[in-house]
Amino acid sequence: MDKKLSKDAYGGVPGKDYVPYISNGSNSGGNWFVIILGIFLAALFAASTAYSGMKSGLTVAAGIPGAIIGSAFIAAFAKQKSILGKNLVQGMSSGGEAVASGIIFVLPAVLLIGGKISFLQSFAVGVAGVLFGIGIASIVHNYLIVQEHGELMYPESMAISETLVASEGARESVINMGIGFGIGGVLTVLTSSFLNVANNVISYVNETFFKFKFEVEGSPLLLGIGFIVGMKVSLIMFVGSILANFAILPLIGYFAGLGGGGATVWNNPSVAINLMQVSDISGSYVKYIGAGMMLSGGLIGAIKLMPTIVVSVKKTFNAKSSNSAESSFLGNLILVGGVIICFVAGFLISGGNILMAIIASILSLILAFLFVIVSGRLAGVIGCSNLPVSGMTIASLVLVTLLFVVMGWRSPENNKSLLLFGTFIVTAISIGGGYSQSQKVGFIIGGNKNEMQKYFAIAALVGVTVVVGTIMLLSSKLAMTGDNVPFALPQANLMSTLTSGILSGELPWVMIIIGAVIGFVIFLLKLPVMTVAIGFYLPLSTTSIILIGALVRLFIEKTSKSPAEKDIKVSNGISLSAGLVAGGSILGLVGIILHVSGVLKETVPSGFASSNGMAFIMLAVLVVVTIIPILRSKVKDAK
Repeated sequence: MDKKLSKDAYGGVPGKDYVPYISNGSNSGGNWFVIILGIFLAALFAASTAYSGMKSGLTVAAGIPGAIIGSAFIAAFAKQKSILGKNLVQGMSSGGEAVASGIIFVLPAVLLIGGKISFLQSFAVGVAGVLFGIGIASIVHNYLIVQEHGELMYPESMAISETLVASEGARESVINMGIGFGIGGVLTVLTSSFLNVANNVISYVNETFFKFKFEVEGSPLLLGIGFIVGMKVSLIMFVGSILANFAILPLIGYFAGLGGGGATVWNNPSVAINLMQVSDISGSYVKYIGAGMMLSGGLIGAIKLMPTIVVSVKKTFNAKSSNSAESSFLGNLILVGGVIICFVAGFLISGGNILMAIIASILSLILAFLFVIVSGRLAGVIGCSNLPVSGMTIASLVLVTLLFVVMGWRSPENNKSLLLFGTFIVTAISIGGGYSQSQKVGFIIGGNKNEMQKYFAIAALVGVTVVVGTIMLLSSKLAMTGDNVPFALPQANLMSTLTSGILSGELPWVMIIIGAVIGFVIFLLKLPVMTVAIGFYLPLSTTSIILIGALVRLFIEKTSKSPAEKDIKVSNGISLSAGLVAGGSILGLVGIILHVSGVLKETVPSGFASSNGMAFIMLAVLVVVTIIPILRSKVKDAK
């Protein structure tokens, strides 16, 4: 058997005529080892994605890391070493990550409006979103995966498939991931989460004349994200932060300083306009301009999706299903379960308002139906890592919010219900893309569609439990406001600002409109509005270390002596970076658990350990210990 995919895997033949990589014998790869390993990785990637996504606003797709880790564990410990089992493990890894990538966009917003998160309510809307997303994506499986074979390329699915086929080389990748996990874990323990014996944030704030704030956080997980996403995305986000911190913020500070006494900050009457500090300007003005930019980017993205929505839905209904297995009994059962649980969740979160439960549930199901199909199709064009989940969610939330306004449901408790309905929608959207991507891998490799459906659903339900539990565990830190919050929550902050402002009528429209206009100008310049907007909203400390991660990757690429050596180095670097993200986020989460449980006490570094000098040292150590293993492993591999 050749260790490569056939050229037909990338198109050239009708989907119904494509011969998968495994074309003989059973197409089942499931067993107890695969289930246990898949559940473990689903939980791992769900927790890691939730933590790192709420901190950075970015998430890292789990398909390829899941394929690498799964391949290594199956090769080392499983009796049956089938590539089909490895395929199921990567699908389960994606299921856990997809849930987190959706839920963290909206659910934490409940905390930001002053509400409390109920595990039962959150779990119910998450489960409903998972089942409905899988059910709808299952209905259009034949159209998206088979009929559109070669037209919808599913770039990340093909990368995962190639990884699985070449899985005999997984050992080197796992070693690099282990190194990265160790680096991320050790540095995280030394800084904020555990011992906190060393400062890792370089900070300089200028409060006179030209007001600005410059910070770099020596975070392993953020550096790893920067290496993975690369220079283009990192630089665009950094540009957004520069615009916020060195243009808009000083400009507001300058004109505010010219004002006389008497005027106060619009949402903080205790602070005079002409005496605002950098933190006041950032939190009360720049933040809302950033929200306007993200709103503009989301709505522009939704408008641009309209042709895709029309084409997707039209083709779906017109697609002739010659395959009797297109909509399996299990798929129909999952879909019906999703609809039923959606209405049950609707009653749970509506506080006894039966009309709200029925009408809002119906509208949420309709919106989720449309955007799950779009999500599945877009995954085939640009991959899950680039899905415009924020844009689709914003468009949906605006419509549901307008329903609440028309019906007079404007109280803070109603706002909480609104955000929980939004959590259902965003979960379904994210799951739709992740599920379609995983099924495409199964189609290419030769896996069983129904088996992947079952295993993916199990993993996603595990993911719901882990993510909701993680958010509840971190609730006190997620609800923090001010200048130096531990979690940026850019998307959730936008959702809370948007819904609260529209329902209460107190949205700072001038700043929102200014941000929207800036976003529109960025769109006209053909730049990715949402990426710039997230950079504008995130702390400079976050985007700067992400950029440093991208610069590390650029250094690796530029110092490579040949294209083959560069490919090897970047591949190992991505594996090590995935370890940095996992180590930093998992150990960070463990540290918070130990603090919440009282095992560890809050400590603050003192003396030189608290200085910018120590932060420079920590950053230099992080960069050096990241680069050296990549360079060494590359030279060895390249020979």
